[in-house]
Amino acid sequence: MTARIYRPARNAMQSGKGKSKQWLLVHEQTEAREIEPLMGYTTSGDMLQQVKLSFETLEEAEAYAKKNGIPYRVQPVHEATDKRVNYSDNFKSDRKTSWTH
Repeated sequence: MTARIYRPARNAMQSGKGKSKQWLLVHEQTEAREIEPLMGYTTSGDMLQQVKLSFETLEEAEAYAKKNGIPYRVQPVHEATDKRVNYSDNFKSDRKTSWTH
């Protein structure tokens, strides 16, 4: 029953960074999922998969895991690089690719 502590990446469909500043503690899957025969739903007996705790800092998340005796691993943060592009760059005379339309 190990846990993973990570900071989620921003949504690729949005330009903002909402829900990507907090650290999450999520329990790893301990039991395989199976298909429920009557209705065809995917089920699992592991209820800890549904628990997702959020913390302001990495230190708070680690302290919580240590206090409750939860073995954990920290996933490193991947910072995205901003690519600034101006509309006027489309019309530069020294473009690296040719203007096709």
